[in-house]
Order: sequence, then C-alpha cells, then structure tokens
Amino acid sequence: MNRSDFGEDFCWGVSTAAYQIEGGITADGKGPSIWDVFTQKKNKIFGGHNGNIACDYYNKFTEDIYLIYQLKIPHYRFSIAWSRIFPEGVGRINYKGIDFYNKVINLCLELDIEPWITLYHWDLPEELQKKGGWTNRDVIQWFSNYVSCCVQHFGDRVSNWIVLNEPMVFTGAGYFLGVHAPGKKGLNNFLSAVHHAALCQSAGGNIIKSLQTSSNVGTSFSHSHVEPYRQEDEKDQKAAVRVDALLNRLFLEPVLGMGYPIDDLPILKRMEKHIKGNDMQDLHFKMDFTGLQVYTRELIQHDFWMPFVQARLIKASDRFVHHTIMNWEVHPNSIYEAIKKFNQYEGINKIIITENGAAFDDFFYGESIIDDLRKDYIKSHLKKLLKAKEEGFKVNGYFIWTLTDNFEWAEGYKPKFGLIHVDFNTQKRTIKDSGKWYRDFLSSAGL
Repeated sequence: MNRSDFGEDFCWGVSTAAYQIEGGITADGKGPSIWDVFTQKKNKIFGGHNGNIACDYYNKFTEDIYLIYQLKIPHYRFSIAWSRIFPEGVGRINYKGIDFYNKVINLCLELDIEPWITLYHWDLPEELQKKGGWTNRDVIQWFSNYVSCCVQHFGDRVSNWIVLNEPMVFTGAGYFLGVHAPGKKGLNNFLSAVHHAALCQSAGGNIIKSLQTSSNVGTSFSHSHVEPYRQEDEKDQKAAVRVDALLNRLFLEPVLGMGYPIDDLPILKRMEKHIKGNDMQDLHFKMDFTGLQVYTRELIQHDFWMPFVQARLIKASDRFVHHTIMNWEVHPNSIYEAIKKFNQYEGINKIIITENGAAFDDFFYGESIIDDLRKDYIKSHLKKLLKAKEEGFKVNGYFIWTLTDNFEWAEGYKPKFGLIHVDFNTQKRTIKDSGKWYRDFLSSAGL
C-alpha cells in the first residue's frame, strides 16, 4: 500500500478540536463555553478532569503546527471556539480571539499546510445555553451571525469549511442522555436540538457560499457501521434499522433533501411541533463534500424495554472481540461499509474521512513511545479505504484523529488518541511510532 495508490488529489490530514486542546479558557477575553461549565460539575468527567489547560495549545500552537510540518502532514483540520470570538455568543466581537486564529491560519499557510476550519465542535457559549442553547430556535440566527463573522475574518485565506462536527453526538449526548455538555435530558430537548442543529447545518452552508463562492463547504457525520447481533433474527434486523436511522441517517438525509427518516424511526413524528413554515425545504443544502467519521461497528439486539428504539448495543467487551480503550470494536471493514453506504445516496459528490483513529495504551522504551496497536489500526483501515477507492467509490481524503493526546470529553485524559504524546505535567510533546509511520507513509512511496 503506497500513498500514490490513493491518487495525487487525495487529501491527507490530521484533526483537532478547540476545547480538547486549547486551554486558555479565560485568556484574552474568551467567554465561558458549556464545556467550561459542565466540567466543573461533580461526577460528570472521568477523574474530575477538565480542559482548563488541556494541551495549552493557546500558548503552544506554534510548536504543534511545526510538529504537523515535521510529520509532513499537508492538511490540518481545527475548530474555532465560538466563545473566543463572541464571549457572550452574540454581539460584541473579541478581536483578540480573531487575532489568535489569524496567527494559526497564517502559520499553517507559511508552512504550506492547508487549513480546514470546523465552525462548531461542541463548545457552545454558555451565555447562549442560558437562553436554551440548541433547544432555542434563535440559535439559527446566533449561529448564522457567528458563521458570517468567521468567513468575513478568515475567508480571505481559508476556503475549506466544516459546518458542524457530529451533530448526532452533541445533540444526543448533550440534550438527551445528559452525559455531555450541557447535561440536558429528555426527548423534547433532543428533538428540538436536532431540528435546530439540522437547520443550522444548511444555514451555515448557505452563508459561507454567499460570502465566498469559491469555498469548499461540508459537514461531518459520525457513523458506526450497524449490524444485527443475531444476523438471521428478524427482530434484531429491525432493531438495527432503527438504530442506523438514529445514529447515521438523522442529519444526513435532511441535508440531502430527503427529510427525517421517520418511516424507520417513528418516534421522529414528534418532531412536528418544532417544524415551522419552510423548514423542511430549508434543511436541504448541497454540500461540496461530506465528512464521514468512522471508528467502529455496533451490533444491535432487540430490546422491548428500551424506550423509543427498542434496541440496545452489545458492547465489544461483552462479545470478547478486540477493542480500544473506548470499548469500541476494532473492525476495519466498518470504514469500507460506511463509504459504500454513503455512495448509495444521490447528492453526495465527494466523501472525506474527517476522523478515524484509536485510543490504546502507549509503551515507553527509552525516548521512544511504542504504539503498535494504533499504528496497526490506522494501516488496516487505510487498506479498507483503498479497497473502496479501487472499487470506484467516492472517497477523497483521510484525516487522523488526532494530533496530540488531549481532553476526550466525558472520558477526560484517560484515552490517548494522539500521534503525539503529551506529558500533561510538563506539556512536553513526543512523537509516537504511529506518528513516525504516518510521516514516512506521507513522505515516501508508502509502507
């Protein structure tokens, strides 16, 4: 397997997210985000961890971007912290926040690294959450204002935009299960947040295109390949369809103009009270690319007692299969199946894997950090991605999650996804073997 096998126009990159790396939560006028607040609550985050300092990227971004350059990675996806630009979510612009991201963008371009900006990666300004956050229809205007500001200030140098990162995750975990910020629960919270986020997905795309006609606009969807636990069991098969509609199709199909997958997930009929006027038409936007974030597969069993979906996930550890620290099954074929499935939709012109990676324990050997499991995970998934490409499926890029070990949301600092190890006591960076492998793959004929 060689880099050249993927073609000259294939995008190779690495992804990060603001709250997970930046720290500097009050630096230079930044306002609080929902994650700044949520991490201060008891028993919400593993070990009581938070992102107050994280990787101290706010002060060390130069070092980290030079590491990207050293690793020969040509594309860098990072997110903007909304409350660093608008401390109150709307109104007053914090120009020191603008200056920070200008420095990041300018250094990337100086080093011939193509910047890809994710506009929303889960860190809603807390002042907007006080007004209901994603459950408040006004979020469409708030978000539109924020997107306009970013394009106006960064669009002269940035053309690659990702509108939302994994909207199913931040609405489901944050507004239904309550395990992520802002910690809200309940079906009504979830459905209203879903509809407003889906409208923001298309509104954001339209705004970018109106301000920058040459832009490359997409959004990113979490996707777990879903199969029935008992392949021949009809109830498990139907349960798998419901879970697939919820996890993988809920935001994808509306933006393609297909509406919500109500036929396969009837509980979505309750969305009607949140739908107004031309909303169903306004959900549709023709993305230049579709971001796909694949890590694993899920096996689904029918469960009569589980509300709304009557289904449950069978954990990888309970199935005694190879899995990561996140208890996600290592199943390389999942990336092939996801690409194949997305290629069946009309309206998807280009697919980019905007996240793929794995959390495993690292082993220290002198000054080296051995992470063969992560390296093998990446290589095995790239082989399946190449298979999809060779079979003619549209896939045009691959971004590893992530550059450095970082704050992994509710799991705190326990899971290590990085190509680069971070000693959080000293902030020392050390490139792992997986990072060296990626460098060698990108800079030579391949491995």
